[in-house]
Amino acid sequence: MSTNGVEINGISAASGARSTSVLPLESQDSMSVPNDVFAAAGCARSHVDAVVGEVCSEATSGWTRRVRVGKAPEEREMNPNRISALELSVRAYTEKRDGPVVYPSIGTSFDSLDEAYEFYNLYSWECGFGVRLAKSRLNVERKRCMQEIVCACAGKPLRENSRSARCGCNAMIRLLWSNDKGWYIAEHKDDHNHPLSLMCGQKMHWKSHKHIDRYTKDLVKQLRDNNVGLGKVFSIVGSFFGIVDNVPFMKRCLKTLCRKLNKEQSDEDAVKTMAILVEMKANDPDFNYTVQVDDESRVKTLMWVTSRGFDQYRCFGDAITFDTTYRTNLYDMPFELFVGNHFQSIIFGGAMMRDEKEDTFKWIFKEFIHMVGGKHPQTILTDQARAMELAIEAELPNTVHRWCKWHVLKKAKESMGVLWSKNSDFKLEFHKLVHHMIMEEEFEAGWQQMLEKYSLKKHTFLMQIYEVRHKWAKPYFRGVFCAKMTSTQRSESANHMLKGYVPPGCPMHLFLRQFEKLQFDRESEQSFQEKRTLLSGVSLRLNLPIERHASKVYTRAMFEKFGEELYKCGAHVLDEIVAKKVYKSTHVDAAAREKWSKVEFMIQVDDEASFFSCECGMFEHSGLVCCHALQVMILFRLSKIPDKHIMKRWTRDANDVLPAHLVRYQKDRGPPSSDTFRHHTMYTKALECVLLGDSNVRCYDVFMTMMKEVQATLLPLSAEKDGMGLAEREQQNQVLVQKQAETLQMQGGSTKPACDGESSCSGIAGQQNKHPRGRPTTSRDKAPYEQQLKRSRFCTI
Repeated sequence: MSTNGVEINGISAASGARSTSVLPLESQDSMSVPNDVFAAAGCARSHVDAVVGEVCSEATSGWTRRVRVGKAPEEREMNPNRISALELSVRAYTEKRDGPVVYPSIGTSFDSLDEAYEFYNLYSWECGFGVRLAKSRLNVERKRCMQEIVCACAGKPLRENSRSARCGCNAMIRLLWSNDKGWYIAEHKDDHNHPLSLMCGQKMHWKSHKHIDRYTKDLVKQLRDNNVGLGKVFSIVGSFFGIVDNVPFMKRCLKTLCRKLNKEQSDEDAVKTMAILVEMKANDPDFNYTVQVDDESRVKTLMWVTSRGFDQYRCFGDAITFDTTYRTNLYDMPFELFVGNHFQSIIFGGAMMRDEKEDTFKWIFKEFIHMVGGKHPQTILTDQARAMELAIEAELPNTVHRWCKWHVLKKAKESMGVLWSKNSDFKLEFHKLVHHMIMEEEFEAGWQQMLEKYSLKKHTFLMQIYEVRHKWAKPYFRGVFCAKMTSTQRSESANHMLKGYVPPGCPMHLFLRQFEKLQFDRESEQSFQEKRTLLSGVSLRLNLPIERHASKVYTRAMFEKFGEELYKCGAHVLDEIVAKKVYKSTHVDAAAREKWSKVEFMIQVDDEASFFSCECGMFEHSGLVCCHALQVMILFRLSKIPDKHIMKRWTRDANDVLPAHLVRYQKDRGPPSSDTFRHHTMYTKALECVLLGDSNVRCYDVFMTMMKEVQATLLPLSAEKDGMGLAEREQQNQVLVQKQAETLQMQGGSTKPACDGESSCSGIAGQQNKHPRGRPTTSRDKAPYEQQLKRSRFCTI
């Protein structure tokens, strides 16, 4: 009551003066003011209505009306000595032992509206109905002072003949705000005009009983972010409640929650993605990424290479796979993996692109080569996409391109029909031709024999794949180094692993987070294999000197492959064709082999017995010495594998590959050709710092930070050379040696320097070897029938 009359929501009825608080239009009908109030104030209702209309029309004219909502009232402070309403209700039930355990008696007090809602919701669960919030009222301070919680069947449906459960039920409670900032029940009606739910399964269908608490929501979010299936999530939640039947919500509610979480994560996806890339760059300065946008500033192509991937590519980037089969992200964008092979998957980098056009592939290959330092791979395996093939020809002209054998043969099962049944003779013969390391002549003869035997000369599928056999068949890979890869199984395996980390329909920023986890796990697995190679012992098969040397040089996995080839030597006999030059290896059980199989292989030996060339081409294809060449080495009584037959990518020091200006420090290069006091001192100190920095992660971070500062300080000072540095002196020695060689050549002498011993040639820098190359698989190439192809619903005979 104001001094001039009655004040209704900030408007003086007697004087019509405006207050700072304006009554919303939608709240006029909700306010029920009796006429006697206006009579006592000495004014008519029409006058007040006119004033309200004038104020509202003036407030909404000329500018956009702001949303006017009530403020949440202040909650009552928690008092540990105060007994909660739920505890009081339970105590009352223990005394009377009748009726519901939770009962909303008039006068029951609560600290907040949420507590009151939960209390009444418990009561509704016990009785068998649902609840919802209904009418509320605001006071002059625009704070809620009244709230009704009604039965879910209260009110009437918006239209007739609908499926709405509303039937005009009057059950409700009315809550009022008390002076101590609490809430109390002022009115309670418990009469229902509809049947109540008696079964637990029926009660769970009420909307108020489908609520999932925030702690369960957080658990579900974490599980879904880590690609745990919906059924498994529900089972995990059920384990917290003992059994799944005790979960207080249905699986359908969980599905709705997951859909809501996905929608929340997709908001501002591009902004979140760029923030993650910036964060990854800050944590890893050598991390590189590039983004290509279209005319609308939308992400067209996203590509990144981690520092670890860069280092691994330098060691194992000669044979890579590139696959675009993964596209389970929110935008259906194909995801590509650049994968290496060292008997396990090594991920060099990744790319996400909107389309699979030639220009897009060109951009990806160009950027990838730029990110990894300009080194082109020797071999790349992809699917049969024509756009990708054209892009590789344009951007990687010196790289051998082959097709993924798995993609070519993936339809063999459905195309061959009953011939592809389990343990069929046709399938066994087909796999021998496709997966074994044979020669082109063997493949051609075996293929024709297979077609004649099974009357398949006019089979459409076999005719199609035979026409392009040079792009996928393993015999035509004989002269191409593939690191034992003739399929993108490494990339497909990585894609399979990625599906275990990335949930379907995930946004780009979550994709990057999960990709980090995959990268970490792969690096951990590789580190485990390296440590196991260094710490574990070896088991020799024949205890030959060359085998003992292989056990010291090769990694654990590669030594097992070497042992298999050494074991095969016993199945061949060796004949000398040209003394110390040409040998023939013949299979002892030639009669039992296929008619098209080659049983004799010629091995040529160079003058110094440093390289053994076998016509089977296994070393050129995989970098592993074949059993035929091993026979000749054993005949020559070699105690070590020749250096030309040891690929560094298969050795224990495979990661010891330094940039060109630091190549003199590699282990396989021996000690520096010359030494100075200051160089020796710095070199020793640097090694001591490396030892300390490798103690833990914190030491590593400090070491890298200090090294960057030292490098930045020394860079401008190193521009002035005094000619006494190690690099300058080596360069001077090389110039002198070159001049001496030219003089000897003019005089008809030999250009080879004289070496009395191994140490006397240390001052001459030899030809710089190429970087070692890539990494193959711990298992054989899987056949197409092992890929679990979907069975056709129709007859294919």
